Amino acid sequence: MLRMAHGPVNAMDLELCQALSERFRELADDPARAVVVTGSDRAFSAGVDLKRCTDGGDAYVAKFLPALADSFRAAFELPKPLVAAVNNHAIAGGCILAACADVVLMAEGGGKIGVPELRVGVPFPRIALEVLREAVGERGARDFVMGAQTYGPEQAAQLGLVHEVVPAAELGSRAVAAAAALAGDIPSDTFATTKAQLRRGALERTDRYRDEDELVEALWERHIGDGWVAGYLASVTRR
Repeated sequence: MLRMAHGPVNAMDLELCQALSERFRELADDPARAVVVTGSDRAFSAGVDLKRCTDGGDAYVAKFLPALADSFRAAFELPKPLVAAVNNHAIAGGCILAACADVVLMAEGGGKIGVPELRVGVPFPRIALEVLREAVGERGARDFVMGAQTYGPEQAAQLGLVHEVVPAAELGSRAVAAAAALAGDIPSDTFATTKAQLRRGALERTDRYRDEDELVEALWERHIGDGWVAGYLASVTRR
């Protein structure tokens, strides 16, 4: 089991994204036949550490966004079963990381999941949109992104973002069982090939539209510079 434990809400900063990329690529060659990724305490992941972005400015964003995209891709390309055990909030980048998994389980309770990135004022890199489209389809991805809402576990399951809602006390054991069931008696190379076939289109589109990431970075820099992102952070703090 891969457990994120990076600050109180596993906010995705440069260091966490780099660590996730490295670990997922190590796990590709690890003897383990399946992987469970989960969070700790208050969150699976509350998404991008926006304060680090506003404090670091353009120089930080130029390093961070490629690292964010790479962490998603490393999880999405993992050639073995991946189960996301969403223990609590999975917001924006945290939601995308969960959606990279083959199966998403979410604990009952007050956790929220979704992609409110438009409200923040910044777009996702292309890989995030492709991951979401793979998870919930073209219509679902459009509705999630343009709606910019977060959802409780039951509603997220109804919308197809979560496969199953389980009691919080059972989340870890149920996730391990789901991972084992996915691995099953299937030869690991056959699973890897089939998963790669299913995800090939999403990755090819990511590569084909790589030029979009320049615009994404420019918009992050613009709306950090003009105060939009800081305004969003302030509004969240007041709630």
